[in-house]
Amino acid sequence: MSLAGQRVVIIGGSSGMGLATAKAAAAAGASVTIASSLRGRLDAALAELPDTCDGIVTDARDEAAVAALFDRVGPLEHLVYTAGDALDQRPLTDLPLDEARHLFDVRFWGVVAAVKHAAPRIRPGGSIVLTSGIVGVRPTPGAALAAGAVGAIEGLARGLAVDLAPIRVNVVRPGPIRTPMWDGIPEPHRDAMVAAFTERTLTKAVGEADQIAATNLYLMQNGFVTGTVLTVDGGYILTTS
Repeated sequence: MSLAGQRVVIIGGSSGMGLATAKAAAAAGASVTIASSLRGRLDAALAELPDTCDGIVTDARDEAAVAALFDRVGPLEHLVYTAGDALDQRPLTDLPLDEARHLFDVRFWGVVAAVKHAAPRIRPGGSIVLTSGIVGVRPTPGAALAAGAVGAIEGLARGLAVDLAPIRVNVVRPGPIRTPMWDGIPEPHRDAMVAAFTERTLTKAVGEADQIAATNLYLMQNGFVTGTVLTVDGGYILTTS
């Protein structure tokens, strides 16, 4: 169950849950490659990581770029996919279909491209860990497409667990997690949002990226878990109001 000496690739590893996972995996002895579409963000993340980590600029929407990433990495043990972009919460009736399709470019088709090019290189005992979200279980207004995207990821993972066996494929379903994506929200609105999430969780707290990282590591390390969706939400989806 040790990650010592193993290669972990994290797409979306330059911030938030992905960066927290990179730090945790490196601390557990893994050699970590993080991928991000933004060079500045990648360099800033690498400054926080040990020398056992490297980074590659990769646009998850571009299959050729994803293929080049894994050509460069070579054999690996684990792929973790945490990449995502900001949600467009306009009502579906107000959203041009071409723009609606973009929501799936990173969150779904990016996953498909990553798995396609990573799976042939994953060594025996390796795994793939994907990321969904509780919006698929408890949609909020304006989040129908997001709910569809994360639901598709969970279904895809179950199918991949069968198709790629014995490579293990699992999903982490985060609840309200404090990440840099919240930083763009004006402070009064952010404070109100945190208060609302805190009130609705059974733990009376919002989650931290380190808690998702710990879950990602568990799924990499436990060789008897596959085809599973692990919810990490402080009991948020169990509340009724």
